[in-house]
Amino acid sequence: MIITYKQDDGSALRLSTDSLSAIEAADIEEVMGGIPWRVIEDRLRGQDPTAMRAVLWANRKRTEPELKFSDYDVPGWRRRLTARIERAEIDDVLDQLVADALASSEDSAIDAMLPHLRKLADDQADVDAALDALGKGHLVQGRADSEA
Repeated sequence: MIITYKQDDGSALRLSTDSLSAIEAADIEEVMGGIPWRVIEDRLRGQDPTAMRAVLWANRKRTEPELKFSDYDVPGWRRRLTARIERAEIDDVLDQLVADALASSEDSAIDAMLPHLRKLADDQADVDAALDALGKGHLVQGRADSEA
């Protein structure tokens, strides 16, 4: 998951949850009331401000170890914070969809999920690349051989 924070100077700080250490992830779970990491990931996908703030806080604690979560705020979070999925997460979703689609011999489940994946993707080209990697390039929008 990529958390993007638009800073005061207009630049964007981009943080991947993949760069978190196990201790940092545990700290995030703790400050969020003991919520398991898988639930935090779901909240990030849902653009939960507390989850996004917690990832930013964990990153900032690397240089400011005494920073308390309760003291760390992100004013204007609605316009400044976003969470987007990365290629590995797109691959995971499509792998599961393909397994389900192969079991029923249809692409409809994959096709139905594509708009959601494109919206959540940090880089929308990753969705097309993941489809190509799965042998489902015919589902790529706008391609001459596409059914989509």
